[in-house]
Amino acid sequence: MRAIALFGLLALAGCVPAGGFVTLPNDATVGGGDPDRAAIMVTSHAFSAPGVLAGRPRDAARAAANLEYLAATLPTDPRWTAMSPTVGLSLRRGRDEMRTVLGIAGDAPAQRVIDRLFAASRALDAADPRAAGGAVTLRRLAALPDLPQANRAGVMAAAEMWRIDTEGRDTGGGGGSGGAHP
Repeated sequence: MRAIALFGLLALAGCVPAGGFVTLPNDATVGGGDPDRAAIMVTSHAFSAPGVLAGRPRDAARAAANLEYLAATLPTDPRWTAMSPTVGLSLRRGRDEMRTVLGIAGDAPAQRVIDRLFAASRALDAADPRAAGGAVTLRRLAALPDLPQANRAGVMAAAEMWRIDTEGRDTGGGGGSGGAHP
């Protein structure tokens, strides 16, 4: 049997919100404004090299939650229809790679994964490693290996966001912000 899923993800403790969409908690974007843009930027930076998250399990948990969110959100969000469809595929591959490394079940609901990862990051902020998932979880989060699929996904999402914004400025369209420029 595979390693026990991170944070007991197989335990029954909630479900995906109505409509099948996922959300980030309020503390995910403190100072970051738009949750989609913040998640893209966090993901593109966090997985850019193994050393970025080395020894930083709190940040690794948040980065993993952001990747999970993007993989579940961007491919179907009407706001991002101008994004290349290859970004969604890349995000799913990066999410699967990250789940494998962290021991998260492949069929775990995205919202539950996001919630548990952010709960772990909060527990680490409170210096409560047991509440963060225990020693195995902390070791995995503190020593993430190179995750090339997650890196590729973050880079692609950031590049596409930039492309959409740039095209929006050139044409007077709304870019990724959802509104038109005056």
